[in-house]
Amino acid sequence: MSKIRSYLKQVSMVMAVMLAFATTFSTSAQARMVGTAEIIQQQQASVDRQQLMSMLDKQEVQDKLAQMGVSKDRVAERIQNLTPAELADFNQQLAEAPAGEGVVGIIVLFLLVFIITDMLCATNVFSFVHCVR
Repeated sequence: MSKIRSYLKQVSMVMAVMLAFATTFSTSAQARMVGTAEIIQQQQASVDRQQLMSMLDKQEVQDKLAQMGVSKDRVAERIQNLTPAELADFNQQLAEAPAGEGVVGIIVLFLLVFIITDMLCATNVFSFVHCVR
């Protein structure tokens, strides 16, 4: 009987240590409701980015960017760094632009975004634009 008690005492000590170890290093999970609007906004931002990236694949856009001294990779990087609100504004401006402007309007819009981000010290694309700060 004493052997069983000593054995149970050892097992209970091991179990207590394991329980303490498990609760010390465990992480807590947090659950929350995700609204439909939030999911739609995330999906729309992804679609907007894809549309802008597909515009960069057009040869005439690449030629115009090359004429202005801006690389395609730099523009693609900026598109990936746009916030969902900036993407929505950008796509709204593209939708409202007259159909005749086409590529030139898109490129001018890209340049305006780059100039504004240069002025805010977020990028350094153009050497002639100086930081406001």
